[in-house]
Amino acid sequence: MGCTRDAILDALENLTADELKKFKMKLLSVPLREGYGRIPRGTLLPLDAIDLTDKLVNYYLEEYSAELTALVLRDIGMKEVAEQLQKTLHKGPGAKPAGIKALPLKADNKPALHFVDQHRAALISRVTDVDGLLDALYGKVLTEEQYQAVRAEHTNPTKMRRLFSFTPAWNLTCKDLLLQALKDTQPYLVADLEQS
Repeated sequence: MGCTRDAILDALENLTADELKKFKMKLLSVPLREGYGRIPRGTLLPLDAIDLTDKLVNYYLEEYSAELTALVLRDIGMKEVAEQLQKTLHKGPGAKPAGIKALPLKADNKPALHFVDQHRAALISRVTDVDGLLDALYGKVLTEEQYQAVRAEHTNPTKMRRLFSFTPAWNLTCKDLLLQALKDTQPYLVADLEQS
């Protein structure tokens, strides 16, 4: 999945200092998908292209950070750079960015909900080994900041709610890793939910 990060970095390195500043200012005001938080202004403004790329991928993960980067580039009038970014990420017309798996379709051609989305409420109320779950996800799905933010919560349900606050930025692979971690740490709970 590093090719997405590299493509974002290439796009940002093609900007002049003024264009990069414009990009960061626009990023502070562009509408975000539901469930995503904004990078704090004080953190964002001093970043160079390399650090900004890392911050984007850490905040929004690779798929959405690439989409957001292209959107902001277009908004600041850098359409050619945005198109080049999208060409780099797509193998052909209508293709998903490299490394992104599509959800299986239901009979009505709508994507089926992933297990962790389908059973969100039950997982929030019933997971008892949240720390074990976090340890399994640390470094693969969760950044140090996200890991510490979830650990700082006081009860298992609030920890799970905090963990789920990051899922809108996750692709299918991240959700699969969460499901695997649940199977490893809470096998009976997962088996019970799979039967419901």
